[in-house]
Amino acid sequence: MTGDELREYLYGNIPITRAMQVGVVEILENRVVLSAPLPPNTNHRDTAFGGSVSTLATLGAWSLLRLKMDERNAQNAHLVIQRSQVEYLLPVATDFTATARLPDEDRWWRFEKTFEAKGKARISVEAVIEAQNRVCARFAGDFVVLASNRN
Repeated sequence: MTGDELREYLYGNIPITRAMQVGVVEILENRVVLSAPLPPNTNHRDTAFGGSVSTLATLGAWSLLRLKMDERNAQNAHLVIQRSQVEYLLPVATDFTATARLPDEDRWWRFEKTFEAKGKARISVEAVIEAQNRVCARFAGDFVVLASNRN
């Protein structure tokens, strides 16, 4: 999937992404970078709203997993976030990005094998929010994937 295709998928399936003007900066095998401009995501202090920061990080991690599941022909698998935590380190005063990375190969391999055997699996993904080359927030999320034929 290209960056434009991912952006259109997000806009068509997750309406808040359009309002946030989410962009796709980069898609690599083990990393996805999304972007958001500051103006539609501001708070009363003219910095990024915490909900927008958290949402962009969640979207980055979710997108990375969705793309990986698509690679293994599990497009219809249900992918949801179960739990997340965001640590806000600095105010975000400019356009910002979320960079999500896959965990180490061993954890990814166990995740795939569990999904293959049980039709469900859980994995943690981390992301960082950056603005002006500074890490402004750190995200950790637990995601659950269920085969589409499961409840």
